[in-house]
Amino acid sequence: MGFWKNLFSSPESASVSQTAEFEEDVAVGLGDPLSPTFRKPASGNARIFFSCDRDIDLYELEELCNAVGWSRRPLRKVKKAIVHSFLVVSMWEMRGNQRRLVGFARATSDHAFNATLWDVVVHPDYQGKGMGKALMQYIIKKLRSEDISNITLFADPQVVDFYRNLGFMSDPEGIKGMFWYPD
Repeated sequence: MGFWKNLFSSPESASVSQTAEFEEDVAVGLGDPLSPTFRKPASGNARIFFSCDRDIDLYELEELCNAVGWSRRPLRKVKKAIVHSFLVVSMWEMRGNQRRLVGFARATSDHAFNATLWDVVVHPDYQGKGMGKALMQYIIKKLRSEDISNITLFADPQVVDFYRNLGFMSDPEGIKGMFWYPD
């Protein structure tokens, strides 16, 4: 993919950059998925860390989405979605001085009460190992630190149980979501 990325991209189209702090790579409590850096016991010398930096290589993000079978999206729209999100969280594996994007999630919000999670994705190589749970716990912790009390998401049927195990529930009042789509 690197060849095509260099051939067809300009620097401004290949990444999203907006001022945001990059989580410190500080080893706090090995195995604690809520720390900015945690190490899974079986990961050898690899570290997993979270970042809220929006400077994400869009091609790398699309490769991650492609790995889970999502359809391709126009990069200009992906960039716009990231820029206008309330919170962006990426999860990285660090081996030596090489890092790899292994997870991603973002949230939109009214900045007071509500946030909705979008584009929650974990590379298949890292699924079933607690990485998705760690990513979700991290983004929820960040939203709660902003005093957001209602967090919603849309889930495909095959991942409903994953979210239910994290404390998400179908609308307790039985209200059905409604959608409008163009013809």
